[in-house]
Amino acid sequence: MSTSPTLPRPAAQAAGGPARPGAVLTLSCPQRAGIVHAVSRFLVEHGFDIAEHQQFDDAVDGRLFLRTAFSAAEAVDAGALAEEFAPVAAEFGMDYTFHDGARPRVLVMVSKFGHCLHDLIYRWQTGSLAADLVAVVSNHEDLRPMAEAAGLPFVRVPVSAQTKPAAEARLLELVGAYRADLVVLARYMQVLSDDLCRRLAGRAINIHHSFLPGFKGARPYHQAYERGVKQIGATAHYVTADLDEGPIIEQEVIRVDHRLGPDQLATVGRDAEALALARAVRWHAEKRVLLNGHRTIIFT
Repeated sequence: MSTSPTLPRPAAQAAGGPARPGAVLTLSCPQRAGIVHAVSRFLVEHGFDIAEHQQFDDAVDGRLFLRTAFSAAEAVDAGALAEEFAPVAAEFGMDYTFHDGARPRVLVMVSKFGHCLHDLIYRWQTGSLAADLVAVVSNHEDLRPMAEAAGLPFVRVPVSAQTKPAAEARLLELVGAYRADLVVLARYMQVLSDDLCRRLAGRAINIHHSFLPGFKGARPYHQAYERGVKQIGATAHYVTADLDEGPIIEQEVIRVDHRLGPDQLATVGRDAEALALARAVRWHAEKRVLLNGHRTIIFT
């Protein structure tokens, strides 16, 4: 497979008129005076219109984190801008990235639970996801009808203990074939190998069906029920080799009480999972997530 199919444009994207090309600058550096002035001056001198600016001064680590969105009269060349910005970055010791306005391409991985996939499809089709779904990969056939009804290619990649290395190699082939910028594990019930986690570092998001840390392993809602919890939670995080320990992007909690049994808790939990995952994908797509070691700074 060497090409990816033409996919339907999200309705909101197709309906709107042409917008000014936009881009985003994200950076972190040691705190000192003059950083924001230097960034603003560079953008203004290049004829850009600053549309949104957010920063966080981390007093504990002594670092500044910044996200500035800007628009231009024509498409932005992120690579060329990065080169021109290099002297400014060197002066302040910045780790920085210019991002063009391209919508990230998302490959979704699922097993048998369809609520997160369904929610992502709806948000993509209505233009509120800030990213484009390009394919669905699963170790089961259950969600093929849902994916294909949305016009998405569905690829089954069976996984067993014996075939796991070949299955993960196939997954990487699909990531390349569909030019996926982001892999989303939307209740994909397989543990990725350490090697695959390293290969997908920073571009794979998982939704965990509980409020981390806690209630790890199988049947989390039954564990929650047995402990008499008063809130059901879900956690969206980046995938790392440490199982369910990756940097947390978003968490959602919903209050419950003693009247709900395990099945009802699971139903409530599915709402939390879909919400947390959708927010995490959108914030990642909009370059609103900055890493600080194992922590995240989220500019919402």
